[in-house]
Amino acid sequence: MKVGIIGASFARAAYLPALRHVEGAEVVAIAANRIESARDAAEAFAVPHAYDDWRAMLGAHRLDLVLISTPTDTHAPMTLAALDAGAHVVCEKPTAMNTKQAAAMLEKAEALGRVHMIDHELRFNPNRQRMAELIGEGALGEIRHVNIANIGSSWADPASRPKGDWWSLAEKGGGRLGANGSHQVDLVRWWLGPVASVIGQALTMVPDRTDKRTGESWTATADDVSHLTLQMQSGALAQIFMSGVAAHNMGNVTQVFGSRGTLLLDNETERLLYARAGQSFEDISVEDPNAALPGLNKGIWNVSVVAALREVVAAITGGRRLAKGATFFDGLANQRVLDAVLDATASRRWIDLSPEERIPA
Repeated sequence: MKVGIIGASFARAAYLPALRHVEGAEVVAIAANRIESARDAAEAFAVPHAYDDWRAMLGAHRLDLVLISTPTDTHAPMTLAALDAGAHVVCEKPTAMNTKQAAAMLEKAEALGRVHMIDHELRFNPNRQRMAELIGEGALGEIRHVNIANIGSSWADPASRPKGDWWSLAEKGGGRLGANGSHQVDLVRWWLGPVASVIGQALTMVPDRTDKRTGESWTATADDVSHLTLQMQSGALAQIFMSGVAAHNMGNVTQVFGSRGTLLLDNETERLLYARAGQSFEDISVEDPNAALPGLNKGIWNVSVVAALREVVAAITGGRRLAKGATFFDGLANQRVLDAVLDATASRRWIDLSPEERIPA
């Protein structure tokens, strides 16, 4: 299977190390905005071809699979072009700039019969899979509410981001809502089902910034603090709070509260705790066997990509849909929630969502 990658940064951190452990996948080309970045990644992982023009890469090779890890505003055009070129696609999150783009990606992938995945790799993390199993089998009873908090300090210093940093620019699709919120929304939907209504805000708390190297002033337009409340169709309530501008890094904590039990997950320690009503918490953490594979960078994000890419390759070679993971159907549903938060930021009201499309069998 011939694989092409667009975007070098996450490719070096996760995709390329993971693909060394995916049987039958051969990376033949990588493209990046800067040819130096593409060549560095290609040389480090013995990829024969490097490009600074992703369109040229798609035109020069007959690729079976294209992995897209670039700024959000490029996701839709790259995905559509890769699908037209005959490839199956894995696209990074958030899916796109808006629901219209996400819908176009899904429509074309389905029309052409391609395998499609949004890289919400945490669906392949054993602890989060265990949470899905416990919720699904009713061990927690009726799920009443979920609390997710992700609080960090990496953007707190006005000089912490270089001028033009796309993560800090709304016009490029940057911000905490897309970067982290898309993952959290996907997890909540995976565990609890469709979202009925949304309220929240995506805010820029530190807009006035300074380039650390040059001292030049510039303005950040993407959100550095976001919060959202989801009313699920099941009746459960999910609250998600994310900040990159706190004075201290408090990490990521996920809490699921049911009528008969509670789950607690701490990202810092990756410990999963479970307690039945009236009983003490017990550690039910699950180790990821892929974490011991040689050459992988540490951390659940990098390790979970191995299982995600194995599933994509297996689906393509088997001529089937994904058996697990987030498809473009999920990408569209997640995007609708993110767009609703932006709507709610402006209108300061609840946004009701229409029912999600059903994924074909």
